Amino acid sequence: MDCGHVPATVCVLRKLVQLPTPPLSKHQLKRLEEHKYRSAGQSLLEPLMQGYWEWLVGRIPAWIAPNLITIIGLLINICTTVILVYYCPTAAEQAPPWAYLACACGLFIYQSLDAIDGKQARRTNSSTPLGELFDHGCDSLSTVFVVLGTCIAVQLGTNPDWMFFCCFAGTFMFYCAHWQTYVSGTLRFGIIDVTEVQIFIIIMHLLAVIGGPPFWQSMIPVLNIQMKIFPALCTVAGTIFSCTNYFGVIFTGGVGKNGSTIAGTSVLSPFLHIGSVIVLAAMIYKKSAVQLFEKHPCLYILTFGFVSAKITNKLVVAHMTKSEMHLHDTAFIGPALLFLDQYFNSFIDEYIVLWIAMVSRSLYFLFINDLLCICLFAHAPHMHTEFVPVVYRSHTVCTNCAQMTQTKKHGLGNLLA
Repeated sequence: MDCGHVPATVCVLRKLVQLPTPPLSKHQLKRLEEHKYRSAGQSLLEPLMQGYWEWLVGRIPAWIAPNLITIIGLLINICTTVILVYYCPTAAEQAPPWAYLACACGLFIYQSLDAIDGKQARRTNSSTPLGELFDHGCDSLSTVFVVLGTCIAVQLGTNPDWMFFCCFAGTFMFYCAHWQTYVSGTLRFGIIDVTEVQIFIIIMHLLAVIGGPPFWQSMIPVLNIQMKIFPALCTVAGTIFSCTNYFGVIFTGGVGKNGSTIAGTSVLSPFLHIGSVIVLAAMIYKKSAVQLFEKHPCLYILTFGFVSAKITNKLVVAHMTKSEMHLHDTAFIGPALLFLDQYFNSFIDEYIVLWIAMVSRSLYFLFINDLLCICLFAHAPHMHTEFVPVVYRSHTVCTNCAQMTQTKKHGLGNLLA
């Protein structure tokens, strides 16, 4: 880097924050344009829900962009979960019954809209690979809020180990679903999949409305455990079941050369990313001298949830562009700050560092900026030239300001189409 007349200290800082993260190459952009969505399998409830989804999409005006449907569902889901976080910051308090009901309704709305966005795209002949990327990106963020809202509903904050496991198991399984897609080239659905899990979670929110804390604190006969532990045990069973299927595909070998991934890389390479997130989260949780996770579980889960959502989105991009995943990513800066702070005996209050980690990741557009820039990128008149400067690994930056301004003039409908 040529610093010119810039002071030496500024030059050093620039070099520190400039990671080796090149923009999407022309070959990657070409592969992105050529990408075709492939899926296999059908879950248990999907045939029953198809009739409702077809009925619903038929009542959506044709001028409504598919990605607008997706983002509306995501925002509703996030808002209803944030309400629960407001009332239950440690996931051990009791929220008003209407808050649990709102969360149940929000998740049902998200599920419905998420299911019909693809149908709307095909109906309006507006299906694009970037629409698929946008959808998976929203799902990766929604997963974080869904698992957090579920733990709050059953007051799992009183059992921090179980809450930690359930939240990270949810994000890990979502990552594994796209990991096996990266290996096989096909997104596979099991007999018990996301639709069934979402319905189960909606039921748990409704039980929280009806029974409240006494219900989740009641003991299960014979098993002699609290009712709130039952969903956690279901999570264990679901994780084992799902991971058996996912790793069965992964270890069988990929569609690439010599059984490699779709990008020609090792089938085990994606584990480094999600493994780093979980290991850092577990180490910081257990080494904290101030019980950081126990006292601030919601903030903790959101912080690491943004990180896992970012790397999941990175995995999806790698699959759709048939590209290698590189481990270096600015998503890890937040967890690294927490780890280093503990290493130096909490030189700064861990709670403050946790807030810095969470806010910095969100303000850095760790996730939303990725989607927004990709959306703008999708609507550039010549996506292979005008929007080549889109960084997708550690941070996504739209540098063509003139093109961004031109795109904004077309309005929100075009932006989200």
